[in-house]
Amino acid sequence: MSWLLAGIGLIMTAGLSGLLAGRQGGGGEKPACALLLAGTLLAGGGIAGALAGKLEASLRLPWPVPGGELALGIDGISALFLFPLLLIAAAGSLFGLGYWTRRHHPRGGRRLRLFYGLITAAMLLLLVARNGLLFLVAWEIMALSGFFLITTEEHKGEARRAGLIYLAATHTGTLALFALFALLEQAAGSFAFPAGGTLAAGGAPLFLLGLAGFGLKAGLMPLHIWLPGAHAAAPSHASALLSGAMIKTGIYGLVRLSSFFAEIPPWWGWTVLALGALSGVLGVVLALAQHDIKRLLAYHSVENIGIIALGLGIALLGRSHQVPELVLLGIGGALLHVVNHGLFKSLLFLSAGSLIHATGTREIDQMGGLLRRQPWTGVCFLGGAVAICGLPPFNGFVSEWLIYLGAFRALRQGPLALQLAAMVAPALALIGALALACFVKVFGIAFLGEPRSDGALKAREAGPAMRWPMALLFGACAWIGLLPWTLAPLLQRAALDWSPLAAAVSLAAPLAPLHWVGLGGWLLVLALAGCGGWLAGHSRRAPRDVATWGCGFARPTTRMQYSASSFADFLAGLFRCGLLTERHGGRVEGLHPGPAELSTHTPDAVLDRVLLPASGKLAWLFTWLRAVVQNGRVGLYLLYLILTLLALLGLVLLT
Repeated sequence: MSWLLAGIGLIMTAGLSGLLAGRQGGGGEKPACALLLAGTLLAGGGIAGALAGKLEASLRLPWPVPGGELALGIDGISALFLFPLLLIAAAGSLFGLGYWTRRHHPRGGRRLRLFYGLITAAMLLLLVARNGLLFLVAWEIMALSGFFLITTEEHKGEARRAGLIYLAATHTGTLALFALFALLEQAAGSFAFPAGGTLAAGGAPLFLLGLAGFGLKAGLMPLHIWLPGAHAAAPSHASALLSGAMIKTGIYGLVRLSSFFAEIPPWWGWTVLALGALSGVLGVVLALAQHDIKRLLAYHSVENIGIIALGLGIALLGRSHQVPELVLLGIGGALLHVVNHGLFKSLLFLSAGSLIHATGTREIDQMGGLLRRQPWTGVCFLGGAVAICGLPPFNGFVSEWLIYLGAFRALRQGPLALQLAAMVAPALALIGALALACFVKVFGIAFLGEPRSDGALKAREAGPAMRWPMALLFGACAWIGLLPWTLAPLLQRAALDWSPLAAAVSLAAPLAPLHWVGLGGWLLVLALAGCGGWLAGHSRRAPRDVATWGCGFARPTTRMQYSASSFADFLAGLFRCGLLTERHGGRVEGLHPGPAELSTHTPDAVLDRVLLPASGKLAWLFTWLRAVVQNGRVGLYLLYLILTLLALLGLVLLT
């Protein structure tokens, strides 16, 4: 544990070195990165040593706060959140050396590095906290650091708006967590986390408060309102940390909270399943309708949180009905998807950052033809896209496959009501198909075809400081996809920490033949390598002066290519009743039509369609009330005093 604490200390102070350097200079960047990397190595070594039993896995120190205690612990559940966090933070810090140099971004550069280290340290502390007050302190540091990361470019109205919405949302969730830990203290007798399975059933208020507080952080639909704007406004490597690690703390909270109870009512599982299906489907549909590459990736975070919730819901139902197979497959799939999403989403955000750095725009329609100019970025983005679509041979396939197995297992075991959980399978299939369509759109428009702007035409490959972190995450995604059984012991341990029921089955054949999945991945890689070699051999004879997607035209222009709107128009139209997409133009009439344009805009279904209009009407109502009540007439103010005195007198007489 001392290694972990030393690592947290180094990471927390990493950004301080930047404060000592001048605003324009770059003297603080490399020391900050070096300290953060050293901290992640120390912390990672401490966690690995604790899991192997060679270092202390828990620590308790007095804390002069009533009810508080510096209680820390590492178990399988914590480890599955800690390892990806360390890898993402390290990769993002390295990426930032090339992506967000202080020489080019003098505004906010020092603050960015300071709060990047603080949020990483706060998340590490949160994931090992075993006391409610300590957890809330770490939670608040994380929340405030996230706000400063989102508003790094505070001179932009978009960043200020995103930061304000995030701040309101995160503190709404924190209020729910205050109430949750107060009730938990009454149930357990102290703020110390109760041991797994020691609380009696009947904690509906606890579950609902946890679902609200942690769900807001995780971005479960319809609590996702802060997420698209925040991820789009933050620098790309900060977005990778927010999406890959911070929102997972919400999932961690739900997993940890549900582990405290001996019995799980079935409605908990059904509620999580319903929210997961809603988040998964609507998240990917909203992503499909986006033109901004970072908002698109942000909505995919909502989608993947939904997939994680589907796995968690299956596991909760397994505990309710005492089916060990569902417990192991559900929680195993959910926790593995936590790891996987952290890796491939960070890879995608870093790749998107490389695109934005090269072209100067986040609009997909202003890119095009970037695969020739940025082959390294293109391959990394393609790997992340394949992984997020749940396709082999990358890691996203393995975790979704475990959740599929859990859904099919529900058909074979348990009562009829439990068999309805098999509906998770078609929901997952729909999510996967829409995600595939979405990334075909992104990759086709951004990387293929011809450049659609001067920025895309002049784009150059990212430097080594940006390329190697992407390669590191790419390798991690491939490792889990090709060698999935190497993570099985840790998943089994985490499942056992979550519920003793998981001890009855094993995450191996015949329940989950991970070796066969890995073998299939290797065969697919070999087949793809063979096809690639064959195509490369034949492409040498192809003419080099023909434009991609020329379609037989002698002089193709970028106007002949698909745009983001036109590509997604059909699929978005199928969900128009839910998306309420605003469509402008696009109609052509007559045999010789004139020039026509199509543009679409899809506001957020909750924030833009419900909350902001409702807030505007409430603001108008209270403004009107203030004008009526406080109108400057002295006689009316005297009447208020008399009425107040009469009301107080009546209250005294009644009591």
